[in-house]
Amino acid sequence: MIKGASALAALLTAWALAACAAPGPVPPGAPGGAVVPGSSTAGSAQPPPPAPLPSQPARQFRLGTAASALVAQAHTQAGGGEYAAAGATLERALRIEPDNPLLWVELGRVQLGEGNAAQADSMGRKALALAAGDSSAQASAWRLIADSLHARGRTADALDAEQRAAALAPQ
Repeated sequence: MIKGASALAALLTAWALAACAAPGPVPPGAPGGAVVPGSSTAGSAQPPPPAPLPSQPARQFRLGTAASALVAQAHTQAGGGEYAAAGATLERALRIEPDNPLLWVELGRVQLGEGNAAQADSMGRKALALAAGDSSAQASAWRLIADSLHARGRTADALDAEQRAAALAPQ
C-alpha cells in the first residue's frame, strides 16, 4: 500500500509540474489556436494591427549650476571678443554635462562668432541628435544650423532649417 501511495504521489507531483509548465491559452487566430466561425478573425489571414509605439516622452534640458556658471562666464568672454577663451570655458562645461544639447548650441554659437561656420553646423547637428524629446532644444539647434548655413551662403538650406526651428518652437 505504501508503494502504491508513493507512486500515486509521484504521479500527482509530475502531473502538477507538467500543468505548471504548460503554455497558456492560445488566442483565436494564432497558429494552433481555434478560429470560431463568425468571429472577427475567422477567414482572416492578417494579424491585428500592432499597437502604436509610445512617442518619445517630452523632456526639457536645463543646465546644472556649475554648467550655468560656466556658460555665463563664456558669454562674458565672447562678448569681449575672447572667443578662444569662451570656447575653452564651454568645453569645461561639456566635461561636466557632455550630453546636454544646450551646451553644444552654446559652443556652436561661439564657433560661429569666430567665423567657423562649418564647425558651428557640426555642433548644431550634435545638439540636435542629443535633444530628442525637447522641442525647444531641437529648435535652438536648428536655428544654429540655419545661421551656419546662411554664413556659408547656403540660403535655401538655411531657410529649410529655419522652418524646422519655427515648427518646433515658434519665436
